[in-house]
Amino acid sequence: MLRRLYKKVSDLAHHRFAGWWLFAVSFAESSFFPFPPDTMLVPMVLTNPKKAWWFATLCTIASVAGGVVGYALGAWLYSSVGHWLVAVYGMAHELDTFREMYAQYGAWIILLKGFTPIPYKLVTIASGLAGYPLFTFIVLSFITRGVRFYLLTWLLVKFGEPIREQMEKHMETMLLLLVVCTVVGFFAFKLLF
Repeated sequence: MLRRLYKKVSDLAHHRFAGWWLFAVSFAESSFFPFPPDTMLVPMVLTNPKKAWWFATLCTIASVAGGVVGYALGAWLYSSVGHWLVAVYGMAHELDTFREMYAQYGAWIILLKGFTPIPYKLVTIASGLAGYPLFTFIVLSFITRGVRFYLLTWLLVKFGEPIREQMEKHMETMLLLLVVCTVVGFFAFKLLF
């Protein structure tokens, strides 16, 4: 099943709407979707390295745009949609503590959390909820998400063929590692806040 999914995503890298799919996943992940765009970015860069930097740019722009939607959920719709979304992830209490920390560490929280496995959507909603300045949030989001996606793309371009061989050889293990990183991110968020 995983190999078929990998093949479909790899085929998307050459599809005429590949960029749109990647944009949609990156956008959704920053505001409500549970899966990181890396799951599409990695095979797309490996199968179509000529478009690698374009894919990284799409991920960055879409992630920040989705982050603005997450910010809006926190700022204007928290009492309805935003609260429901945070409750779905079981983090309502932690988010209140997280919001209080913005008064002192807002910029560092955005920069560090946007680069880690802690779900970025929680950062975006909390930023809106805390009333963090929108322009500053956008600038910091471009920095942290850009570093993440461009660094990943650079590694894939530089070491692409060995990475592809290892991915295809150890597909199940790598997917499990991605899931573990995401779960660890959730628990780290709970423990820290």
